[in-house]
Parts: sequence; structure tokens; C-alpha cells
Amino acid sequence: MDTIGHVTAIRHVDFEGLGLIAPVLQERGATIEYVEAAAGGVSSVTADGPDLLIVLGGPIGVYQDAAYPFIREELALLEARLRLSLPVLGICLGAQLVARALGAKVYPAAGKEIGWSPLRLTDAGLSSCLEPIGSQPVLHWHGDTFDLPDEARCLASTELTLNQAFDAGPAVLGLQFHIEVTREGLERWFVGHAHEIGASPGVTVDQLREDTRRHAEETGRRGRRILQRWLDTLPQR
Repeated sequence: MDTIGHVTAIRHVDFEGLGLIAPVLQERGATIEYVEAAAGGVSSVTADGPDLLIVLGGPIGVYQDAAYPFIREELALLEARLRLSLPVLGICLGAQLVARALGAKVYPAAGKEIGWSPLRLTDAGLSSCLEPIGSQPVLHWHGDTFDLPDEARCLASTELTLNQAFDAGPAVLGLQFHIEVTREGLERWFVGHAHEIGASPGVTVDQLREDTRRHAEETGRRGRRILQRWLDTLPQR
């Protein structure tokens, strides 16, 4: 997709936005609209409306739909859009929602995975848009995981999380990890997720900040290439 029209990003908390993804989209002519899931914004999105739908992260679980009914709206939207084979990118919670919309189970993992560490690309991952990441550490920040949807390919794993990335045809990409973050933007995460950091043994703001200083810039460069490669595979509408 050389040029992009309208992009809708579903946001769950205001400090987890598109980050480095936004300028890549804007370079291709995209106009970007955020909708706030918790404020009822999902109901304004139609399945065939945006040229690209991006579902961002957040500190809740897909299975918590009784407490957060907007999750059901998101799943219904994703199910309808996936039936149309229109482009979807899911990040962290977004990837879990896409996996659930494709029929997979989402559930708490054996432990939280918070911090910077490398991925292990599968054979499919090595020949996918993820190839540029190589052994470069990426940011992980999740406590849930999911089974691989039947029609999907696993692209990457870590020791703690079997399914770190998947695709389901050329138009659907799910990333459990974060390629969009910036060093400056993560300072907001350290405040917004302060309770989770404090409740995670061995995880400290000082260590997260130091690892971010060491890795964020290079991961951002590689993340940009990943997104560009994926966008290149999308058909023009």
C-alpha cells in the first residue's frame, strides 16, 4: 500500500498511542484518527471504514468483558473486519483481541513479561516483515498470552511467551511486543504503570529506563522498517 487514506487507531489508555508508527503512516499520506475504547468510541467505527485499523495496548484482559463491555464491541468490529479481509494491526492487547476474534483463546500467562529482550524468529518470521528485528531487544509489557489462531502463522517467540507475533494472511498482523515506543514516551508508561512495575519482582523504573536508553533508538529504526515492509504487502484500496 504505497498511499494510505484513513487510519483508525483504537486506544485504551491515553499514554499508549501510535508512537513511531504515526510518522511512517503520515509519510504515506495517512490521516490518523484515535478513538477511545473506554469512552464509547468503538461504536463510531465501521468494519469497512478505515483503510487501516490499528488496535493498541492496555492493562486489561480480553476475557474481562463483563467489567469492560467495550471489549465486546471491539471483538464484534474485528470479527466483521476480518471477514472482509481488510488490514488490521494489533499491538499487545490489540494482538490478543485479534487472536480472540480469529477464534483463539486468550488467558493469563504463567508470569508477566516486562522489559527489553530479544525475540526468537520462527522460519516464517525470518521470511516475514519481522526479519529486520534480528536479535535486537524489543519491549515486552504483558501478563496475558493466547493460543495461535487456526489460520495464523507464528512469527516469533520468547522463552516465556510462545506466540509473540503472528500473521493471518497479508492483511493481518499481531504483535505481542512493542515496536512503537520511544524513549520519551515511555516516561509516561513508567508513571501510568507504576503499580504494575511495583508489583513485578525484579522490575524497576531505573532498570527499565537504562535499558530503554540502550535499546529504544535502534529498535525504533528496525521497527520502522518492519512497518514499512508490512505496509508494502497490503493491497491498495
